[in-house]
Amino acid sequence: MNERLKKVVKINIILCIVFIGYYFFAKKTNLYVPCIFYELTGYKCPGCGITHCLFEILKLNFKGAFYENPLVFIYLPFLIGYYFYMLYLYVYQKKDHILIKIPNGFKIGILVITIVYGIIRNIYHF
Repeated sequence: MNERLKKVVKINIILCIVFIGYYFFAKKTNLYVPCIFYELTGYKCPGCGITHCLFEILKLNFKGAFYENPLVFIYLPFLIGYYFYMLYLYVYQKKDHILIKIPNGFKIGILVITIVYGIIRNIYHF
């Protein structure tokens, strides 16, 4: 097996174990990573609810996950695709610098969507 592929598989297994371990730890202790923005302002940031959203996805409860943070459903497919494309470049194209240049227009669009979502979720309380 390709050495780079072995490395990627090991890292991903470790990440999965850590995430699942955190899931069981959080469920048992009811301790989650707090949102500093929410603690300081009382308003939800665009990222509030991501942990609960991912936990609901892990349980295959997509309706509950959407309720926790709908923005994840917009971004998650792109992030997963980007992640696997970077892994492909690293493993099969032998590129060490795998961060892909993202066009500035796309970055600005993501920023605008995130800010608008952050404002709307505090007005309408999704």
